[in-house]
Amino acid sequence: MTRVKICGVTNAADLETAADAGADAVGIICDVSVDTPREVALERAASLVDAAPPFVTTVLVTMPSDLERAIELVEAIEPDAVQFHGGIQPGDLAYLRSNVDATLLLAVAADDVSAAEAYDDVVDGLVVDTPDEDGGGGTGRTHDWERTRLAVAGLESPLILAGGLTPANVADAVRTVDPFAVDVASGVESDGGVKDAAAVRSFVERAKNAMRKAEP
Repeated sequence: MTRVKICGVTNAADLETAADAGADAVGIICDVSVDTPREVALERAASLVDAAPPFVTTVLVTMPSDLERAIELVEAIEPDAVQFHGGIQPGDLAYLRSNVDATLLLAVAADDVSAAEAYDDVVDGLVVDTPDEDGGGGTGRTHDWERTRLAVAGLESPLILAGGLTPANVADAVRTVDPFAVDVASGVESDGGVKDAAAVRSFVERAKNAMRKAEP
């Protein structure tokens, strides 16, 4: 069954909504160099991570200025996983793997998935997204799912599919790509940074049931 991450959680109510809907993970955005209504301060990020219920994976989504800042963030917030956006070298990720106690995820641009091969042995998962020109996600734009499926076919790292997913298209995306997980932010919002409970529930249900065979 495809796993689901609800990204850009900014408050306790939305965290509860995601957990109650059956989301497997929540993304909390902190210390990014792009303008987004989903970014929270370090203290809020740590509070949300601490409030997450058991069996819901907390993911710090960040674009830190340098490696030491990345380590500081992980140590202060204590997420289960950390997802990096923006330019970062394989050697830097290897260094972080040795210095942080968290699963490492890397966001890669859908139009340059081939570059992900260089990171395949130093990350725990690859988030294929449709970023803006500054490298941030949450653009609400889809990409060519079939091309993505072919591009990652030879990689060992689990694929987390992102970019323009909504309750209306997530089932088609799952059936096309068969990813390890899907990742949504703006596609389940009533306003920037505020989740729509009905949309979250619908997204989770459709993503998890997409591969079920139709009843005879």
